[in-house]
Amino acid sequence: MNHIGFDNDKYVKLQSQNIRDRIKQFGGKLYLEFGGKLFDDYHASRVLPGFQPDSKVRMLLEMKEEAEIVIAISADDIERNKRRGDLGITYDDDTLRLIDAFRGIGLYVGSVVITHYRGQSVADVFQQRLESLGIKVYRHYIIPDYPSDIALIVSDNGYGKNDYIETSRSLIVVTAPGPGSGKMATCLSQLYHENKRGIRAGYAKFETFPIWNLPLKHPVNLAYEAATADLDDVNMIDPFHLEAYGETTVNYNRDVEIYPVLEAIFKKISGETPYKSPTDMGVNMAGYCIVDDEVCREASKQEIIRRWYDAAVSERQGLSSSSEVKKIELIMKSLDLSSDDRPVVAAALAKEDLTEGPAMAMELPNGTMVTGKTSDLLGAASACLINALKNVAGIDKSVILMDPGIIQPIQKMKVQHLGNHNPRLHLDELLIALSICAVTSKDAEKAIEHLDRLAGSQAHSTVILSSDDINVFKKLGVNITFEPRYQTKKLYHK
Repeated sequence: MNHIGFDNDKYVKLQSQNIRDRIKQFGGKLYLEFGGKLFDDYHASRVLPGFQPDSKVRMLLEMKEEAEIVIAISADDIERNKRRGDLGITYDDDTLRLIDAFRGIGLYVGSVVITHYRGQSVADVFQQRLESLGIKVYRHYIIPDYPSDIALIVSDNGYGKNDYIETSRSLIVVTAPGPGSGKMATCLSQLYHENKRGIRAGYAKFETFPIWNLPLKHPVNLAYEAATADLDDVNMIDPFHLEAYGETTVNYNRDVEIYPVLEAIFKKISGETPYKSPTDMGVNMAGYCIVDDEVCREASKQEIIRRWYDAAVSERQGLSSSSEVKKIELIMKSLDLSSDDRPVVAAALAKEDLTEGPAMAMELPNGTMVTGKTSDLLGAASACLINALKNVAGIDKSVILMDPGIIQPIQKMKVQHLGNHNPRLHLDELLIALSICAVTSKDAEKAIEHLDRLAGSQAHSTVILSSDDINVFKKLGVNITFEPRYQTKKLYHK
């Protein structure tokens, strides 16, 4: 059953007020490095039940007239054709998506900055593409020996070589398609240029995780470690904050390691440092909005198990190394967790043993467990989805939502005309067929109307699903995991 552990309305109010206070601290202009996802922050909504995926955007909308967005994208990421793991699109395409999304809700996007630029031709092409769309583009360059050579960094040959980003608002939100895009360096470069122009401005950092005022080994913070296992991030006590204030707070290794450098850069730019610790730089108020700690602990434990499955599948696909899996295993051991603590896993494996074929289980938000098996017409995922819709819509199990006579012509077309080897319907095909049936079937219509009630469900498949099926489950808000094995022994899996 779904329970609330986080007060989202309180979070939006506290967060926007804290940022306004920070703007005042720096005389009216703040460069805010925005870590994590601004849109669709599903990790936060999973580990902090009650947190809305669009909470950060809602918070910015509270400051709509004050905020300006700058999107940073690394030229190296453009060159590598780097993709977002959750959406499957390249960082340059995601930059366009983000601009559309911000504009669509009324937020002002001032410009895009291409960081780590060193003459990459693909970056030039992307810049031309943006400029043809009427978007201002700036370049920030590679600085040799960054971030150790402070004298070079804070000079006309360092930050001074970068383009100065023209801004017009009091809150400059610097965000990016993903990590390692140069957000912090963009902010600091701007501070250098503003100082040269006699303009007072400040810097702050907005990262939801780790939550600085939760214990180091709190499951919410450990879930963040599991989520960033591929980045080698490690939560740690902030030693600078402890020394300055005698207060134990949590940060992560990269911020702690870079702080002495940041302190030196601040002093070099303006003659003083505004912060005594990495924690001081943050503006995150999430820890004050947890209303049921036990709910958040349990949700975070489930997230850690899901992350282990994601890592194991990624290793099976050759997309990551075993070190990521092992790191998450250590986190699980510290909390005495195993796959047995994810109920849908046992249910799916039991169904597979019973039917001697790939199977799937789904635990619905109301606590009911439904399963699906592989048949001639439907794959296990499609069968499980149909059974889940029957349950949430109150349709009797014996009711046939789609006549085989509807499914078979679709299968024939897939195999004979479209060259597919697998005749079974993928989830998107199934839902289209179900929508067609809804024209004449009240039960099919009722099932379609209850699709949104699957959001928050937990699901597990005994084999790796196709990308098409995975995307449908994501759109439905179903948290899906898989055993790290394919249904067939082929070398190529679409």
